[in-house]
Amino acid sequence: MKLNTNSNTYIIIYSAILVVIVAFLLAFVYQALKPMQDANVALDVKKQILYSLNIRGLDGSEAEAKYKEVVKEGKDVEGQKVYECEVNGEKVLVASLKGMGLWGGISGYMAIKGDGTVYGAYFNHESETAGLGAEIKDSQAWQEKFIGKKIYGDDGNVVLSVVKKVDDPTTQVDCVTGATLTSNGVDAMIKDCLKNVSPQLNGSPCCKADSCCQKDKDCCKDGKDCCKEGKDCCKEGKDCCKEQAKECCKDSLKETKRN
Repeated sequence: MKLNTNSNTYIIIYSAILVVIVAFLLAFVYQALKPMQDANVALDVKKQILYSLNIRGLDGSEAEAKYKEVVKEGKDVEGQKVYECEVNGEKVLVASLKGMGLWGGISGYMAIKGDGTVYGAYFNHESETAGLGAEIKDSQAWQEKFIGKKIYGDDGNVVLSVVKKVDDPTTQVDCVTGATLTSNGVDAMIKDCLKNVSPQLNGSPCCKADSCCQKDKDCCKDGKDCCKEGKDCCKEGKDCCKEQAKECCKDSLKETKRN
């Protein structure tokens, strides 16, 4: 029996078979390439972390080796990735950043020294405008403006900011020219993502207001001892002495500055 290649039935069956074959081939190729894609994504993340540590220009194998050398541990802090690193004998924390720019998501990593100042920074974006908002990624010079800036104020809150006009060069960075909304997104991202990192710093200056317990009133007496990562001051299930905790933070900040 001769097939009628001009019939609607033949065309529908032929098209269906063709779609199934193409879909199978695409699924096969995707699965075959997925391990390589995942490896490339993981390598890109490692390179971004190294960029925030001011380590740039390494290829794949060099970046992998350097990452293993300097990154000691990664952990989640309230859903945010924080990496403990050591560069040239100095301990540095790298905090992941995630926010929104003008046209889409923005992200990055901020490397923080033990004294709460910026060691280095790297920012990325999904779809910011080339030559404007995209400069948060493309301009190494702009990223380097963050180095040495103070991140936290005396109350433990984030004071590092991106502004149109710099009034305080110790805590402020000029926004990207012509990209105010993207710069505002970077500013909001920094404030939102770094607010929980302070207690992770070595010799953290401040325990949260609920870290001291009514039963342990002496825990805030000594600025050196009261804020050991917020763990030693509080016993679960007890009422907390918030006012003492505030004083604890103030005393510990003064002690940190003296040291």
